[in-house]
Amino acid sequence: MTGPNGATGPNGATRTHTAYAVVVPTLVRDTLADCLAALVAATGPKPDEIVLVDDRPDPDPDPGRWEHPLSVLGDLRERTIVVTSGGRGPAAARNTGLRAVTSPWVAFLDDDVQVGPHWCDQLVEDLADTSPDTAGVQGVIAVPLPGERRPTDWERGTAGLAQARWITADMAYRTDALKQVGGFDERFRRAFREDADLALRVLDAGWRIRQGRRTTRHPVRPADRWVSLRAQRGNADDALMRHLHGPDWWQKAIAPRGRLRRHLALTAAGAAACGLAVAGHRRAAATAALGWAVGTGEFARARIVAGPRTRYEVTTMLVTSALIPPAATWHWLNGLWRHRHAPAWREVAP
Repeated sequence: MTGPNGATGPNGATRTHTAYAVVVPTLVRDTLADCLAALVAATGPKPDEIVLVDDRPDPDPDPGRWEHPLSVLGDLRERTIVVTSGGRGPAAARNTGLRAVTSPWVAFLDDDVQVGPHWCDQLVEDLADTSPDTAGVQGVIAVPLPGERRPTDWERGTAGLAQARWITADMAYRTDALKQVGGFDERFRRAFREDADLALRVLDAGWRIRQGRRTTRHPVRPADRWVSLRAQRGNADDALMRHLHGPDWWQKAIAPRGRLRRHLALTAAGAAACGLAVAGHRRAAATAALGWAVGTGEFARARIVAGPRTRYEVTTMLVTSALIPPAATWHWLNGLWRHRHAPAWREVAP
């Protein structure tokens, strides 16, 4: 196999590989069994290796936790191993799985997806159609949404995964290409931006990434009303992306820019209103407070109008729309400070 920057196969020969491994980082959630069952049921050549990476900080010593998900594998159980990664996040978990495989291709799946009925056949076709300089082939993600009502804010956010580039919910890479760039950057501790960062480094190394034809279903996970607030932690990862790939990383990654600038402005307006009020400048404080209220109202309205408009959803949108801007600002500034001296990623030694 040959590739950019001197990547070669055994004896320098060029040949097409269809053998592949599947790596699934997991917290051993209930969805894992459904993920593996769909993989077993898919038609076509099955993976030569399956690596399940237990990323819980303190894996349960009771082997019964794994009994059900492993039982659905059937004959594929003999090709499956379970390794642990210490609860360091999905990027580190995928690197742990990568170190365990020997196949020339590795397909990453999330533990809450379900591959399509012909996924194995389609994956092998996707890999066979690659050129020697193709490092990765992305799957097609489908997010089922309710048909009887408008989707909630959380459901709409999950639906955005269907348009995301290089998403590791279903992404196949050449093992050699991953090792060449050092694998996933383990400083991305959440399932956010680690896929885009890897893809940009792979492209910078001279490889290509293409869209495949295989399909994978990504159901919407249940979530509480504060999930959008917790999601603001991703702004720290955006700060790391800016440091590593420059202020135009949004364009490079073809990623939506989001509302960060508005969140920063709203937070500044709210802080100014409080500070001016304490200082006794009532008129200026009122002006700043009005700006905060108008901006927050616009944010809440945009989220409410697009959703089902139930009492629960409306209440959630009103409360979280006031809290999200300062949370986003805090995580963004924290990320800028924490990653201000972050060097280029180098793979952690196994």
